[in-house]
Amino acid sequence: MLATGERGKRYMIKHKRKKLSDEPIGRVKIVKDFLPPPEKLLVKSKPVKVTITLSQDSVDFFKQIAHKEHVPYQKLIRALLDRYALQYR
Repeated sequence: MLATGERGKRYMIKHKRKKLSDEPIGRVKIVKDFLPPPEKLLVKSKPVKVTITLSQDSVDFFKQIAHKEHVPYQKLIRALLDRYALQYR
């Protein structure tokens, strides 16, 4: 059995990053990104409490970003929904 460090080394050797090239990538359609980065999603407003069921993958995603940004994940979810509603209002 491999120690954690050895297993990690083997993984890194096996899965090297692809090198960038100047080759054309084919047909591309640029889509306007209306969502700001996570750190700009945090805006103060009066919240209304609701109950919502989310997938575990979604919650894990927001928790990971919240940990990096040092904010509660609930604020990120709220801010994302606010921006979405504002975009299509």
